[in-house]
Amino acid sequence: HLANNNKGKMAASLDQVIEEKTDTVALMSHSPFETDTELNKSMQTIDKGPFHVSQREAKTHQENLQHLCRICGGSFKTDPYKRSHPVHGPIDDEMQVLLRKKEKKAISWPDLLAKIFKIDVKGDIDTIHPTKFCHQCWTVVQKKLSNSPYEMFFPRRSPVEWQPHSSSCDVCGTSPRGVKRKKQVLNPQLSKKLRMVAGRVRKIRQIKNPKQVNQKSLMKKIASCKKIHLSTKNLAVDYPSDFVKSISCQICEHILADPVETTCKHLFCRTCILKCLKVMGSYCPACHYPCFSTDLVSPVKSFLSIMNSLSVICPVKDCQEEVCLGKYCHHLSRHKEIK
Repeated sequence: HLANNNKGKMAASLDQVIEEKTDTVALMSHSPFETDTELNKSMQTIDKGPFHVSQREAKTHQENLQHLCRICGGSFKTDPYKRSHPVHGPIDDEMQVLLRKKEKKAISWPDLLAKIFKIDVKGDIDTIHPTKFCHQCWTVVQKKLSNSPYEMFFPRRSPVEWQPHSSSCDVCGTSPRGVKRKKQVLNPQLSKKLRMVAGRVRKIRQIKNPKQVNQKSLMKKIASCKKIHLSTKNLAVDYPSDFVKSISCQICEHILADPVETTCKHLFCRTCILKCLKVMGSYCPACHYPCFSTDLVSPVKSFLSIMNSLSVICPVKDCQEEVCLGKYCHHLSRHKEIK
């Protein structure tokens, strides 16, 4: 009886041990899976956080770019009329009319902006570059095409260089006011030169008429082009005095030779104006507006064609032949060959 009891106890204890072992095995088999899933979830949340933040920052950066000008970096919010123009769109009607007047061709804004501001907007990326430009820069284009002074309209020396979004991004930090301008170091020599020019212009404006006449004769002496340029007396036709004045240089009063136009719309012979700018100073001899040699441009093609079609009488002795002004140089070279 005792032996049977001992055997029963041993079997029960063995069954209990087996059950405990199976429970521990089941727990061990389930727990790693559960811990793995929990770890994966936590890793996913850790990975998702920075990705979402960077994506959100990039989106806000792109939204901020939509409120800024591609060229000067100014904000559209400063304009009370909220005017803007697409960088990659076709040229508007007003600009087309101006281009036709100036006998210039441009179909889209990228071509025109490349000519005026020397920037290539065709390779722009939406996440880095704004897609519009402000009306102030549009005015600069208009003034530049019409050869009017435009420095007062453009707030920068050169267009903005756009960079991708970063932790120290100027666009996201200063989007309501526009991109922060870099501090420009003033050139002391240039500022001194401008002061001298302004002072000279002030003095010249105060000069009375007799002295102005003397100044005109002085400019003629500086130009000294009597032997090079044709006099208006050599015109074959007796044109009205106003027309003769429009085709003559305002320094030497001869027929325009290689004419150039200033920003203030006055015409001069190229050699005459360059000599006067060098000796007299950087201002227009006609109206004393500040003028530099880099501002000089050729007149429109239609004016040049009218000039070249004018008939003049050859001033060489025993010739007196009527020649078109465009062919006069070739005619004069034949005289030199004969000599």
